[in-house]
Amino acid sequence: MDIEFIKNNLDKVLEVTDIKGIGERRQGKMRDVYTQTDKLILVSTDRHSSFDRMLTAIPFKGQTLNQMSIFWFENTKDIIQNHFMESPDLNVAVVKKCTPILLEVVVRGYLTGVTDTSIWTHYEKGERKFGGITLPDDMKKNTKLSGPILTPTTKSEHDRPISSEEIVSEGILSKKVWDEISTVAISLFKRGQEISAKAGLILVDTKYEFGIDSTDKLTLIDEIHTSDSSRYWYAKSFEERFSKGEEPEYFDKEFLRLWFKNNCDPYNDPVLPEAPPELRAELSRRYIAIYEQLTGKKFEVDLSLPILDRIKKNLEKYAIS
Repeated sequence: MDIEFIKNNLDKVLEVTDIKGIGERRQGKMRDVYTQTDKLILVSTDRHSSFDRMLTAIPFKGQTLNQMSIFWFENTKDIIQNHFMESPDLNVAVVKKCTPILLEVVVRGYLTGVTDTSIWTHYEKGERKFGGITLPDDMKKNTKLSGPILTPTTKSEHDRPISSEEIVSEGILSKKVWDEISTVAISLFKRGQEISAKAGLILVDTKYEFGIDSTDKLTLIDEIHTSDSSRYWYAKSFEERFSKGEEPEYFDKEFLRLWFKNNCDPYNDPVLPEAPPELRAELSRRYIAIYEQLTGKKFEVDLSLPILDRIKKNLEKYAIS
């Protein structure tokens, strides 16, 4: 999409919703969730969060992430059933209500990362065992692993890494259910790698969330392989850059985070400065570009009505009488 179009529509953002009559509303980091008896209505907004707070709104971000998840749900439903039912609006997914499993199943394909929880950070400190696999010494950063590994974490007030053995011994899941999740997660990741490779991208790592539906069947929930939940590198330049010891060419949204770090104290300042329009437009362009490259579809917008008005109109059939 032409960045000039984005610059001319920087005010077309969906920051928050408050739609009456379709269920009790709960606000997450990026989505507003409306609960009904047997389903959830997930409205993807354009909120962009970091430092445990909302930084700004990125035009069309919610739509790109919603549509990308739908693409991946469709392309993995032969591996496991998912909670997606329909999309009555570009920013909305109506999904089956499930009981969430309180684990984040992180799958990694490369020895990389810079955060405290990344496997490269722990590898540098001497750790060699990850997800039941022992890595050899003298590996370089960004090396492709011999196969995907699972590094699950708990979902609670303070998330923590947890081993497969602990998941079972602590009674979080039975061995049978955890074995099923492990197998499914690896299969999903391999499918993601295959489709991404055809689009010229490397799916580096991602996270999955699962739930149990009303028939006690394991179900993929939340989102899948979006550019917020996954790390992508550009395939064409990877080998050359890796051989030179350079960082891969990657989908980067860190520049906006760094701008805030350089211009305020984002953790403690009560009021944050407004993000520069050109940075908001550039991040929007990147979200749209990776969506188009992955899906092979042209990103289409509908500005015939203000976004919230359009969503309300498209959700009228979900009104609770």
